[in-house]
Amino acid sequence: MNEPELSDLGAFVAVTRARSFRGAAALRGVSPSSLSEAMRRLEAQLGVRLLNRTTRSVTPTEAGQRLLDRISPALDDIAGALDTLNSFRDSPTGTLRLNVPTIVAQRVLPPLASRFLRTHPGITLEITTNDTFIDVLAAGFDAGIRYDESIARDMIAVPLGPRTQRFVAAASPDYLAEHGVPRHPTDLLRHACIGHRFPSGVLAAWGFVRKGKTVKITPSGPLIASALDLELHAAESGLGVIYTFDEYLRPSIDRGTLAPVLEDWWQSFSGPFLYYPSRTHMPAPLRAFVDFLKGEGQSG
Repeated sequence: MNEPELSDLGAFVAVTRARSFRGAAALRGVSPSSLSEAMRRLEAQLGVRLLNRTTRSVTPTEAGQRLLDRISPALDDIAGALDTLNSFRDSPTGTLRLNVPTIVAQRVLPPLASRFLRTHPGITLEITTNDTFIDVLAAGFDAGIRYDESIARDMIAVPLGPRTQRFVAAASPDYLAEHGVPRHPTDLLRHACIGHRFPSGVLAAWGFVRKGKTVKITPSGPLIASALDLELHAAESGLGVIYTFDEYLRPSIDRGTLAPVLEDWWQSFSGPFLYYPSRTHMPAPLRAFVDFLKGEGQSG
């Protein structure tokens, strides 16, 4: 039996971790067909089926899972050993793959990413947005960005962006002139509210806090969406009250197209964190980004 190519073994690990040929291909910058061919070649050489393929998912067979468990640490060590060569360069090179929430990608990360990439021209930053918590390593990412309550305790977390954020409520001046200004969160039960549904299917509750008292409201109104731009446009058009991140509504409030309401009840929370597992060989692009964040004063 011919020895399998290292590249085919790497393709197998990528497909198995991503549970998808298309997802693995996107992360590796190759075509799904090339990965499929690598899998056919590897299975033919080993004489055993490694993957269960359906139209919706790709999962390892028992033999495939055993192979994955044995070769993953070795391939990670090889990648780490090759990455140590970055220390001999003036500036690290490679790709840093991050999985981040939409609000962070739109309102927090852009200025940081631009300054980081100007400092490290040899690094490619690949950003994927996802508003649910996932196993970023299994999905092929180097690190993730999430809020504190979503981060597993065994992860290393580095502060990124503003250390305090808040949710705010607002509506268009025309809407408030017609329907009145809510004075207490429970007043929203009589108002049209623009709801946000998470990718998980959960409708976001609205939480308000004042003097230690918490009030939660389930929004009800003419629109429920999972796209912030659509929700913002609806609010500016006078369809109802919107409740979301301050960073997202602030430009509209400053322009006067939205007016803040219930300001005494706005809820603050801790800002986002970059998180990654503790491991012996941290990829040089990730190490560079962590050092950059600390240099930016993001570490405390």
